[in-house]
Amino acid sequence: MDFRRLKVAGAVEFRFPSFPDERGSFTSALMESHFIEAVGRRPFPIGQVSYTRSRRGVVRGIHYTATPPGCAKFVHCPAGRALDMVVDLRVGSPTWGVWDTVEFDPESPKAVYIPVGVGHAVMALEDDTIIAYLLSTEYVAENELSVSVFSPGIDLPIPAEPAPLRSVRDREAPSVDQALADGTLPEFTRCAALEEASVGP
Repeated sequence: MDFRRLKVAGAVEFRFPSFPDERGSFTSALMESHFIEAVGRRPFPIGQVSYTRSRRGVVRGIHYTATPPGCAKFVHCPAGRALDMVVDLRVGSPTWGVWDTVEFDPESPKAVYIPVGVGHAVMALEDDTIIAYLLSTEYVAENELSVSVFSPGIDLPIPAEPAPLRSVRDREAPSVDQALADGTLPEFTRCAALEEASVGP
């Protein structure tokens, strides 16, 4: 397994091998030793495992969790193709406002580790794309927040075709600048402390 540290501080792309045979293939998306090597700590305890199935053109995000409680994520794409995007929304972070992307495809399997407080968005590039999420905390609706993927100054590389299909929540989400002015974005040092505490000694 190989990895690449993304432009967003603490976020990591993992590349892992797939072993095909006449039956299909076998792939391991997460190995503790590789996670420790790349991130510097053990994987977080799993609070919830979820997945989405999306048609081509669906865009989800930019999503983040109120901090506290915060939520770290480990994301991969078992089926289909997707453009995965991470955006640093942590106020005071050395990479605040910076984003990076990872393209998920079956020929070169990948996963992304998203630290507490970092925003996440994903666009399905073909029908029946599945995105799987390992989450450090359980879903609580009032803690789940969103900013627009079309926030001025962020300029995420979202393809114009097909026309992005978004939920009402995501279409009505404030810009990053508005969320910053409203005081709803997470604070970097608090995010880091919560992340450290979630793993334990």
